[in-house]
Amino acid sequence: MDNYKLHYFPESGNSYKLALMLKLCGQDFEPIWTDFGGGVTRTMEWRKHVNEMGEIPVLEDDGVKLTQTAPILIRLAKRYNRLYTTDPKEEFEILRWLFWDNHKLTGYMAPYRFQRTFTPSAIPSVLEFLQKRIDDCLNILDVHLDRNPFAIGQAPTIADISMLGYLSFPPSESGYDLRADYPNIGSWLERIAALPGWQGPYDLLPGKRLPHYV
Repeated sequence: MDNYKLHYFPESGNSYKLALMLKLCGQDFEPIWTDFGGGVTRTMEWRKHVNEMGEIPVLEDDGVKLTQTAPILIRLAKRYNRLYTTDPKEEFEILRWLFWDNHKLTGYMAPYRFQRTFTPSAIPSVLEFLQKRIDDCLNILDVHLDRNPFAIGQAPTIADISMLGYLSFPPSESGYDLRADYPNIGSWLERIAALPGWQGPYDLLPGKRLPHYV
């Protein structure tokens, strides 16, 4: 069993991606709760000793601190031969959807959910801007999943793990009832939840939670 420590806060969808990937690979990790709401990741001390980019999550792999969720998912997938492929065409598709998620789906959903739910004075024009783009991303994904049970075909990959990160939190936080409004996404989330070792975000990521303002 490898030695992992995960620096996280419970509301972080990117933290959830790594925690879930480790569990699906049969790996345990030491959870290290981080006071994101208290601003610790913005301090020079934390950036000097944990992550110079000032971001959560951070995965310690036998003492080596790794950052940025997408390359960590690739590293874990290759190490444990899980949720990846050796076929070049399939690898291209995994990376295509992985990067699309980082740039578009997670890129819009994460700040929208944070602004909407966890800030006391969300800016309506910002929420409107983000929501229009989220709606487009969700429609793209829902259409794609009407033709494919998983992101690149018949089996789950790290592309699925990446895309589900911010879609796995309750509608009260995200403002989206995915199972009602996007049936193909809802069915896909159920297929992922049926995988051996699956757990929801707040089961995998315990600790003090951020205050809600909606």
